[in-house]
Amino acid sequence: MKITDVTLTLFSWESIPPTLYGHHTARPTGNSNLGLLAVTTDQGITGHAFLGTSSNPASLDGPGLIRFLKPVLMGQDPLDRERLNRLLWARARAATVRAIGACDVALWDLAGKAAGLPIHRLIGTMRSQIAAYASSEIHATPEEYVEQARHYQSTGWRAYKIHPPQYWRDDIKLCEAVRKGVGDDYTLMLDSTWSYRYEEALRVGRAIEEMGFYWFEDPLADQDIYNYVKLKQKLDIPILATEYPIGGLDAYAPWILERATDFLRGDVAVKGGITTLVKTAHLAEAFRLNVEVHHGGNSLNNVANLHVIMAIRNTEFFEVLLPDAMQKYGLAQDITVDRDGLVHAPTEPGLGAHIDFDLIERKRVGLLT
Repeated sequence: MKITDVTLTLFSWESIPPTLYGHHTARPTGNSNLGLLAVTTDQGITGHAFLGTSSNPASLDGPGLIRFLKPVLMGQDPLDRERLNRLLWARARAATVRAIGACDVALWDLAGKAAGLPIHRLIGTMRSQIAAYASSEIHATPEEYVEQARHYQSTGWRAYKIHPPQYWRDDIKLCEAVRKGVGDDYTLMLDSTWSYRYEEALRVGRAIEEMGFYWFEDPLADQDIYNYVKLKQKLDIPILATEYPIGGLDAYAPWILERATDFLRGDVAVKGGITTLVKTAHLAEAFRLNVEVHHGGNSLNNVANLHVIMAIRNTEFFEVLLPDAMQKYGLAQDITVDRDGLVHAPTEPGLGAHIDFDLIERKRVGLLT
């Protein structure tokens, strides 16, 4: 089997509501575009992936994918994923990690279709379901957080994560309000999206530690390993870091060697695909660390994330970024959370996703070849 073509169909994503998760994160602009990547073979099997997010249009990363990564793939056997992954990463100075990740996901989708198996079966299935947690947007008042948390608690979701306004005194009060609203036994996390100085993070960490929060995510600047080490030594609450900067497997090494975090973090977009995410989980397992998978930025990336989650031992949750509907686009049938707060493993070959090809054709704004 040989790859005969690589194309990227750009399609518009419109009327995206303005939503903020942190002062250091990209913000949706109202309109964006996604790219449907198609890796075609001489046996009529095509692997797909989505490129882009609500705040990072595929039109930014797409040209580099076609110019620099397509030549790497053309004429190759798509089942040589490990060899091709090495060749794709060799172009990381020219193409983006997001583009590398999309190519890797498409190759896994193609392999699953060729084998007639879901991707998690190819990797080696660990579980068939996992608990979902609701991951908040930033709200104007504590009351809005409390209302949202209680809603998801009442509908069976297993946990709620707060993205706070990022003023440390106000953030502590907010966490106190949410803890009081949901009671002592409900799982809560705090994700401060790299917003605090060390002394602020220490005060917030000690406060939410007393409140029984499950983890403290990204309290410091994303590469501030020096102060993460200090913070981890002072706190008992687990630290979750390494979601950013965007990078590959080797970016995790200093965090582990310096004992700077308790959990690792990543997703198929910002870490370069399914291959890197699986390797990350296996690396973390050797040190008895969990990997909590980050939201993938688009619907098909979330499906790819879910396959990895179903195939690794050391993870606990599936993240659903709120508002839920805003994050879903391009699939005829998206991932759902059941009444017990669980997400279930895909069962169809490859990614097993139902791509909305009619929508993509109606919204098509360009084709990169």
